[in-house]
Amino acid sequence: MMIKQAIEKVVNHENLTFEESQAVLDEIMNGEASEVQTASLLTALTAKNPTIDEIAGAAASMRSHALAFPETKDVLEIVGTGGDHSNTFNISTTSAIVVAATGTKVAKHGNRAASSKSGAADVLEALGLDINETPAVSYESLQENNLAFLFAQEYHKSMKYVAPVRKQLGFRTIFNILGPLANPAHPTRQLLGVYDESLLEPLANVLKKLGVKDAMVIHGRDGLDEMTTADETAVVELRDGHLTKYTLTPEQFGLKRSQRADLVGGTPEDNGQITRNILAGKKGPQRDIVLLNAGSALHLAHPELSIQEGIDLAAKTIDDGKALEELNRLLAFSNKRKDVVA
Repeated sequence: MMIKQAIEKVVNHENLTFEESQAVLDEIMNGEASEVQTASLLTALTAKNPTIDEIAGAAASMRSHALAFPETKDVLEIVGTGGDHSNTFNISTTSAIVVAATGTKVAKHGNRAASSKSGAADVLEALGLDINETPAVSYESLQENNLAFLFAQEYHKSMKYVAPVRKQLGFRTIFNILGPLANPAHPTRQLLGVYDESLLEPLANVLKKLGVKDAMVIHGRDGLDEMTTADETAVVELRDGHLTKYTLTPEQFGLKRSQRADLVGGTPEDNGQITRNILAGKKGPQRDIVLLNAGSALHLAHPELSIQEGIDLAAKTIDDGKALEELNRLLAFSNKRKDVVA
């Protein structure tokens, strides 16, 4: 078994190749490794610090074991690793709806909350979306509504072999960063928020290795795994195979600096109401952070747009009523398809 050799290598602080990492994750995902072996490997990798090849190989394995999603072209993903313990409202999910309302295709891959009260799946369910849509229905939604939600639990059934181990270990492992890298729609553009600034460059290189064309890997210096309006945001941008590092502030874009307390959410129902209020045009710090994230995503999806132009387009999309229309259309489609499937 590959996992025995892999554990020995990693314990001795040797790095696995991309192929070795993929092969060992295949064994875990196929249920061929024991829980003790899985725990040993995850612990050793965490102690050593996973390399770009190890993360990319593991992500490739997760992708190959996922429920298949119809082939898509030029799809964007807006996602965070989570784990920032900030309990903000669902910034990425709200931003995804705004971006989709501009006609940009967004495949949002997400799960229920891990370290917060409300994950993407929780808030979308509270808003009325059927989060358990089949790949065919989600693909149809992507074509018709420019937005699809891919519920991680439905697509990554092989995670059942890892979940009990992760729960018992109780510390962050490589799997905390694999979820956002394993979107079954294989997005070509990605706005990826991370919980630690040290992950910016490695994960930008991982995305490059996985075939992502354009990406911004971001970390708010207030600790958020989002573009933040409460502090500076550190960015590593991937364009045409090249990485660029820079820092952004909200003031650069005419946005008022917020307090972290302004961005805190609550239950999925509370967060659903915050999302609705923003999409309906309510002004304030919650809208501003969505504009910054949606504007950055639009800059990614449409390279001819600067971040400022992306922010302006996001604001216009909300103020013209298109963002709320997008949500209502998405929910109407979901309920109609649920009735048909039922």
